[in-house]
Amino acid sequence: MSLSEQHAAGLSAETMVVAAGRPARERDQPVNPPIVLSSTYFGTGPLGDGDRGYGRYSNPTWDPFEEALGQLEGSELPALLYASGLAAVSSALSLVPAGGVLVMPTHSYAGSLVMATELAQKGALELRTVDIADTAAVKAALAPAGPDARAASMLWLESPTNPMLGIADIPALTAAAHAAGAIVVTDNTFSTPLVQQPLKLGSDVVLHSVTKYLAGHSDVVLGALVTSNPDIRAALLHHRTIHGAIAGPFEAWLALRGLRTLALRVERSQASAMVLAERLSGEARVGSVRFPGLPGDPGHERAKAQMTGFGSIVCIELASSSGQNGAEAADQLVRATELWLPATSLGGVESLIERRRRHTAEPESVPENLVRLSVGVENVEDLWADLKQALGRLDG
Repeated sequence: MSLSEQHAAGLSAETMVVAAGRPARERDQPVNPPIVLSSTYFGTGPLGDGDRGYGRYSNPTWDPFEEALGQLEGSELPALLYASGLAAVSSALSLVPAGGVLVMPTHSYAGSLVMATELAQKGALELRTVDIADTAAVKAALAPAGPDARAASMLWLESPTNPMLGIADIPALTAAAHAAGAIVVTDNTFSTPLVQQPLKLGSDVVLHSVTKYLAGHSDVVLGALVTSNPDIRAALLHHRTIHGAIAGPFEAWLALRGLRTLALRVERSQASAMVLAERLSGEARVGSVRFPGLPGDPGHERAKAQMTGFGSIVCIELASSSGQNGAEAADQLVRATELWLPATSLGGVESLIERRRRHTAEPESVPENLVRLSVGVENVEDLWADLKQALGRLDG
């Protein structure tokens, strides 16, 4: 590829999303990497490390995206692209040894929690869930006291968490995890590498649902893992190859195409999220607003210390009124919007809204009246006007 590691190190992330993963700068080379549709590759003799061999092992269309994401996350190694975010979760969890201890946030992404819970029920691992914002509690779960207590094998981080937007003290927790002998995986989907770089904060593996901000257009389902450790990457690559959770070349090409505008989309959506969070805080029908950019948010100071922004997700809890509980109000608000799209997922150019507890897999500790807002790139005044009119139509 065209960017050397030395050159890439001197570029801003905003430039990297545009410049990384380009074809060689040679006469008549395409500006954009082509899509390679092949299930197998010509070759004779034994397959070496540099051979593609077969489509489950490698595809030239994966390479530009994997190179770009690895560089964006501050790794000298390419990322690994997967068929979905949960495929990446499965590969990351494969690093927990048989019978090992996994410490995971109580409010992790529901799919990650369900997968970890099912593994625990089968006896593959021991699962300890904890409030990831409570540093002391996490440290206690990593290395519990007592002669028979087992230390953790893996610490799973989300920061901000989905959907409660809790902020972990990543440097402190990664140090504690390593002291206990645990590997650290951080889901960086909400922040993107433009806002937070977990590898530099001590994490061993970074996870992304590429479906969300990285691809950014709600048209692909992909996941990715990034690490700076060659041995860990080799183990993850082996798991991907043997379990077959590979990305399609067209989806990989679309993801790289979406990545090119990541900086613009994140800049716009973050700015709008701050405006909306501030305005929602003054609405009578809004009981509380969760957004780390607000000075009164419990995670505000931590977010300032380890993030370059505050993300584009705002969560609100609807206040109850006479004759209507908060969950009913939340459902009514979602139905009353005309510009915001009632749909799950997040990170696309369009603004999405949903009541999270409509999902049966969502933890019971997530309030019934919590509404998650994924702020897109529309005009912020139009987004606010739609929320305002929807709030005005609530009963009570």
